[in-house]
Parts: sequence; C-alpha cells; structure tokens
Amino acid sequence: MPEQLPAHTPDRITVRGITAHAHHGVYDWERERGQTFVVDAVLELDTRPAAAGDDLERTVNYAELAQRLHGILTGEPVDLLETLAQRMADACLANPLVDAAEITLHKPDAELGVPFDDVTVAIRRQRP
Repeated sequence: MPEQLPAHTPDRITVRGITAHAHHGVYDWERERGQTFVVDAVLELDTRPAAAGDDLERTVNYAELAQRLHGILTGEPVDLLETLAQRMADACLANPLVDAAEITLHKPDAELGVPFDDVTVAIRRQRP
C-alpha cells in the first residue's frame, strides 16, 4: 500500500484594515450621514504553484483584491453587515484559485447606547 502524504494545510493571504466611509445600516441617519467601516479578508488557497514559478498569475493579486473589496464597501448600501460580508465573500470566491474566504466587517461607530470598542460580523465561506 502506498504511503499517504499528510494533507496540505491551506495557505492564507490576508488583507486587514480596508477602510471606507459608507452608508450601510438600517437607520435613516446611517444612510444619510454614513460612517466608517473596516473589512479584513483571509483567503485560503494553494500558493505553491505561484511560489514554484514566481508567478503572480498563479495566486491572488492582493492589490486588486483590496480595490474590489473597497468598491463593494463603498457601493450600494445594504441594511445588514451580514449581507455586505456575503457579497465580499462571493467576490473572493469568484477567483477560481480561492478555496475559502473569511470576511470580518467592523462597524466601530455603531450606536449601541453603551461604551464599546467595535462591532464585527465574521463569516467563512468555502467552495462546495
């Protein structure tokens, strides 16, 4: 029986702190005034082919990723962070090299009525 190699742990590309003023939220004042939103993205993929050939075409260009996520963040307003996170995960998974994406959205200026540091919604989606 042939010896089995250990499973490859997914490699990760992470972009943190993409920041924008946007108009998401369920309250009228959120849509009118807007507020700061921050997104972190962690992509899982196999980077070995890119490393072997030193080839950007065989990995994710994180500058393009950041611009795409920023465009979604500043794009069409939605009520829920969950909706925005899903749109961003879908955008990440549109790249056939990406096996899974974890998106964390921060809404540090939310109105909670009590002192707080941050509100986040984090989702992880993977290719079926």
